[in-house]
Amino acid sequence: MIDKFRWIMRSLLGRLFVLTLVSALLMLGASQGAFARVRVLFSLRSEPVEAQLPTVEAIPNPFKNPALLPAVPNPSIGYDPPQRTAMADPSNYDRRILQDVDGNLLTNPLVVVLHETVGTAQSAIYLFQTHHPDDWDQVSYHVIIERDGTVVYIVPIEMRAFGAGNSVFVNANGQVEGVLTNPDFPPSVNNFAYHISLESPPGSWESGPTHRGYTEEQYQSLAWLLARTDIPDDRITTHEAVDRTESRIDPRSFDRERFLAILHQYPNRPA
Repeated sequence: MIDKFRWIMRSLLGRLFVLTLVSALLMLGASQGAFARVRVLFSLRSEPVEAQLPTVEAIPNPFKNPALLPAVPNPSIGYDPPQRTAMADPSNYDRRILQDVDGNLLTNPLVVVLHETVGTAQSAIYLFQTHHPDDWDQVSYHVIIERDGTVVYIVPIEMRAFGAGNSVFVNANGQVEGVLTNPDFPPSVNNFAYHISLESPPGSWESGPTHRGYTEEQYQSLAWLLARTDIPDDRITTHEAVDRTESRIDPRSFDRERFLAILHQYPNRPA
């Protein structure tokens, strides 16, 4: 009789332990998202029992689903550039804000600001991937286009890249656009800018106000990139044009007409 009682108690305690273990695993999976499924085997039944934990949803890729760049249905014109990602250090970009320092609601449409790297694309990427705790040192672009046309994604378009400091954009209606996001700094276009830089030709550091220009692949990739957006031509500008310090001249030797001729090969582009 005593042996039978002990057997019953061991069986009940064993089942209680297993049920407690399953509950703990379920709570762990729900709180931490550490597992997609956990298999727990025990002998309450003759066959194994599988505990199902919540599946953690994948985080959307910000480069594939840019919320601020509504896709324009454009058929391919036969050009598909190589692409890669080289994320900047988080110190070199920030969120786009909805209000300026005075609490005014910000509704500026995106403006494309074109730059050049001056040095190599890789040297610029190294700079952007370096941690910069000092606000004055923080710098980045959203995209760099290398000499062979490779599109390098650096900062997600949803975020604010630090590509132009003291800057404003004069739109087609003559209105001056700039946003004051920090009272310690002058107004800037960064909060509504899409910063794209072209890799400069070798030796351009000492070439003065001009150099030998950009490759056909770079123009093709720039057009391909912007054909995926609804940003109109009159909101495609340069670092030189938005700079208020009169110290920026990039992108030097950029052929705007050549670029627009390629861009306009894509149908459905807003002029």
